[in-house]
Amino acid sequence: MIMRKLLCAILMLSTTLMMAQTTISGTITDEGSGQPIPGANVKVVGKSLGTSADFDGKFTLDVSQNPPFTVEVSIIGYSSTTVEVTSNDQTVDVSLTETATSLDEVVVSASRTPERIMESPVTIERMDVRAIRNTSSPTFYDGLENLKGVDINTNSLTNKSVNTRGFATFANTRFMQLVDGMDNSSPALNFALGNLLGMNELDVKTVEILPGASSALYGANAFNGILFMQSQNPFDSPGFSMYGKSGITSSKDAGDNQFVDFGFRGAYAFSEKFAAKATFSYLKGTEWYAEDYNQYIDGGAGNADVRTPVAAGQLAFDQANIYGDEVAVPLDFNALAVGAGVPQFVADALGLTQQTISRTGYKEKDLTDYNAESAKANISLNFRPFANDFEIELNSRFGTGSTIYQGANRYNIKNFFMQQHKLELRNKNFMVRGYVTAEDAGDSYDMRFTGINMNRATAPQWYEAYAQTYIGGITGQIPGFPAGDSAAAHNLARQQADAAFTPQISKSSG
Repeated sequence: MIMRKLLCAILMLSTTLMMAQTTISGTITDEGSGQPIPGANVKVVGKSLGTSADFDGKFTLDVSQNPPFTVEVSIIGYSSTTVEVTSNDQTVDVSLTETATSLDEVVVSASRTPERIMESPVTIERMDVRAIRNTSSPTFYDGLENLKGVDINTNSLTNKSVNTRGFATFANTRFMQLVDGMDNSSPALNFALGNLLGMNELDVKTVEILPGASSALYGANAFNGILFMQSQNPFDSPGFSMYGKSGITSSKDAGDNQFVDFGFRGAYAFSEKFAAKATFSYLKGTEWYAEDYNQYIDGGAGNADVRTPVAAGQLAFDQANIYGDEVAVPLDFNALAVGAGVPQFVADALGLTQQTISRTGYKEKDLTDYNAESAKANISLNFRPFANDFEIELNSRFGTGSTIYQGANRYNIKNFFMQQHKLELRNKNFMVRGYVTAEDAGDSYDMRFTGINMNRATAPQWYEAYAQTYIGGITGQIPGFPAGDSAAAHNLARQQADAAFTPQISKSSG
């Protein structure tokens, strides 16, 4: 009997909840072209509850209120309209009329408060959901290059550097990148690694760039400009969406390699007071191979470096993309030969002099696997405890990946991990935000010093072996080797000295 009463109570409660739940859906299109309008806002009038249209202009909204009620459909660049909802499961198809107000968009980056773009005292470049959807670039981050005054320096497949005001550098420490108000720069590097640890494109609401100095509002690191990325609020944009991209990266040295990029976003308003969202994206590809092994000699101020191929038998060299050959030592073969018991007149007759010898280095492709990866996730819990615009947000971001960074040396940023956690309280009159950033360099290393230290650790007696073999060869002390052939003696000396290397991987040849 008790079980029957309990079952009846549950059924009555479920029926009550079902009656109080109203679902509406529909499509939002452009009245003139009939094309869908992604990102259009659908909001219940008088309530802090709404959603936004997906990339196909479709939306679904669950409302804990019985009909009738009114919803408002709006988006920048179109006239707003209202629709009366009179029944559950009602289909609401809306056509919006385009207006000439897109130049007066609302921005927040210029003065840290919402203001019209025409009222802003500085130049602001902006991308919204529609611009992100329509970009022809592989990612929205690459699409920033199409904005006025913005340059993208491609450091690697997953590491792009945004530059403004002509500061063309991969490590732009005077350009700030904010993701939902958090500085996305690596604490160790003091600059952002592109969008390697940034935002999922499905979650982007707006991207704003101030090409000019912004130090007064954002600190000294914003001297060259600022990039402000704002994500979508789960209260205003609930729903589930995902994307997938696949292709091929092709280059002369690396060949054809697969490229994949996929992600999802899920957001849900559990009530008018609590909403949550989670996002995840993953990218994997192959970097461009560095196989230019020429020397580059400084051409002087205002001149390009002089490209010089390494000649056969060259003794001292510093080749591009080979590491370890930066170490070069002058060897006085005349004195070394005399010290080894060779008569002075023989050493003089053979023309033994002092010569500078470079160590044999490692090619970059032997020190890295050229894998490019990026995985990032975001979890956000949003609370609206009162019947007004006051909101509490708990946000955590996680990112990991591998990329190549070109600074003074070449760095393999491998299995890099960074996390950010934020607590923010805000309404239309105030905002309080606190966040913490932590990172782990993972297995990252400097490839130049890796090559140097591998040479030093595996063959500390390399120069001794080189000198002994050369002197033995040129003086005829090695059976079957022609005496007096300096070039052949140098080649033999390098071969014998290199044989002491442990690991036995492909070595460059001078």
